[in-house]
Amino acid sequence: MGTPVRAMRPMRADARRNYERLLSVARDTFTEHGADASLDDIARRAGVGPGTLYRHFPNRDALLGAVLADWVEDLRGQATELCSDPTPDAALERWLGLLLGHLTTYKGLAAAIIASTGEDHSALAHACDPIHDTGATLVTRAQSAGTVRADVTAADIHRMVHGIALITENLPDRDDAARRMLAVLTAGLRTP
Repeated sequence: MGTPVRAMRPMRADARRNYERLLSVARDTFTEHGADASLDDIARRAGVGPGTLYRHFPNRDALLGAVLADWVEDLRGQATELCSDPTPDAALERWLGLLLGHLTTYKGLAAAIIASTGEDHSALAHACDPIHDTGATLVTRAQSAGTVRADVTAADIHRMVHGIALITENLPDRDDAARRMLAVLTAGLRTP
């Protein structure tokens, strides 16, 4: 018999405002300083103490997971739309481009996601699960159509896209370099 789950009480209005302000400031701070930005700095910029930040987000993974929730839903929605595309390989290619674009939103984000992958208790890893699931659906569709190699897994492809984001993040021509590398990756995925 499992432990009973305690019902989540709604947040008080002031707690909800602090939560939303922390998310907004975290987005801005991560954009400015990367995913490794100081959590104390985020709390200070939000006008709250570190204790308030840690009550809402016990660690960096939890804060990043909450910050990324909107774009995870955006990617999932776009993947759902792409599943009806009559050309599965083109749909996969478009989705990988969208994924790469999101991964380069914050410097250090790809590294944080890679580090959290497989961590059972990581809020960031759990936040990204829908991305992996919808990506796997697109990969399977393309493989079933015979347009993408059968010897590659969705996890392999995700790791390669994360790798592209990671190795290009400090390049002066980051966006162009990432697009070139993604083109090489997608060409390599096609069946011979």
